[in-house]
Amino acid sequence: MDDIDYMRQAMDLAAEAALEGEVPVGCVITRGETVVGRGRNRRETGKNALCHAELAAIDEACRTLGGWRLWECTLYVTLEPCPMCAGAIVNARIPRVVFGASDPKNGCCGSVINLFALPLNHRPEMTGGVLADECAAQLSAFFEDLRLKKPRRRSWTRPEQE
Repeated sequence: MDDIDYMRQAMDLAAEAALEGEVPVGCVITRGETVVGRGRNRRETGKNALCHAELAAIDEACRTLGGWRLWECTLYVTLEPCPMCAGAIVNARIPRVVFGASDPKNGCCGSVINLFALPLNHRPEMTGGVLADECAAQLSAFFEDLRLKKPRRRSWTRPEQE
């Protein structure tokens, strides 16, 4: 197995997210040839800002491996990590990150900022652009489909003010 094989697995998870009405982002974490964590975006269904694909995969990998240090792992994600996920990657000590599509609005692996280049206690190696066109097409198709659906309904509601 190689980076492309694992990115395709992440894309499968992203497709599952899209079927649930979520932005299609998927993530797998490997240790050697073994997938130890999987996650997909679930912010809308979970009604929780923390339900990003990377955080779900990191959580599962920590539980699978029995510790918070994922120092022998590689994280594969279909979209460039955001600031929150990049911070979690640093804190989990993941040594290598592979992402598909760049995120020019929120990406922290070089698009907006490179969090991994800052003088933090851990600096993961990163490889961007793996199946970038396919990952970007998956996202574009999802948002195009949303624009075509009328009327557009939000799956969240503003909390009542006390």
